[in-house]
Amino acid sequence: MNNTAISEIPQQAFDWYDEYAHGDIDRRTFVARLATLAGAGVSLSMLTGALIPDYALAEQVSFNDPDIHASYTTFASPNGHGEGRGYLVKPGQLDIDGPAVLVVHENRGLNPYIEDVARRLAKQGYVAFAPDALHPLGGYPGNDDQGRSMQSSMDRGKIEQDFIAAAKFLKSHELCNGKLGAVGFCFGGYITNLLAAALPDEIDAAVPFYGTPAKAPLVDNVRGPLLLHFAELDSRVNATWPDYEALLKRNGVDYQAYVYPGVNHGFHNDSTARYDREAAELAWSRTVDFFAAHLS
Repeated sequence: MNNTAISEIPQQAFDWYDEYAHGDIDRRTFVARLATLAGAGVSLSMLTGALIPDYALAEQVSFNDPDIHASYTTFASPNGHGEGRGYLVKPGQLDIDGPAVLVVHENRGLNPYIEDVARRLAKQGYVAFAPDALHPLGGYPGNDDQGRSMQSSMDRGKIEQDFIAAAKFLKSHELCNGKLGAVGFCFGGYITNLLAAALPDEIDAAVPFYGTPAKAPLVDNVRGPLLLHFAELDSRVNATWPDYEALLKRNGVDYQAYVYPGVNHGFHNDSTARYDREAAELAWSRTVDFFAAHLS
């Protein structure tokens, strides 16, 4: 993990990073605010180094792992950008079709952390597919700042249609036995909730990590099952949960929801100081068990 201990980083820094990561403030403003916190043994470079992702830390499953086979493939998206592209990872032992999981990235394109999540799922026996929303602009550029700017410049509705097309592509893929799950993080958590609403008869299990719900009236179509993960300190996303939960209860949706105490938005992403190993491992074990129960 980063050299700067999480306990040394004021909560304000995490809150400002969340604003920065979601486009509410620019990098200059973010760094200027961090500068006001520097001191007492914590320098500005230590703070930025801890908060900005270091994807060398995020590889839990090597792309060379003999138990998986990974490649990139395209799919048709007639209602979106015309064509999508993503990272397809299958278990090495898979010689017949099996269950599949769509993996949805954050608001900055298909970065190495999300590719690693896809590999983790393949190690668990799933055909995993992680689309890159930035494909129409040439794909993830290699750094999050540029990726975030690229994604924010794109038509949101077309991006949503690309992920809907990706889910249909994976559901009908020759490697998929017809059982399809979805998991996403941040923006990907929103897309996972969206897919549960837009494709209620095609998504067999949905797991949004700190994601906001689909907009009304589409959200009323959610049927589940859902497993929802929230960070206690993530006030922005958590503010949307009471109304969403009330709707799920009113519609009799099968759901489970967990709030992980004392952690920030992005706690599953092991490339920054927001990562919380205990919460991330617990949330992931619950996710794997949830998929095993609903996709077997």
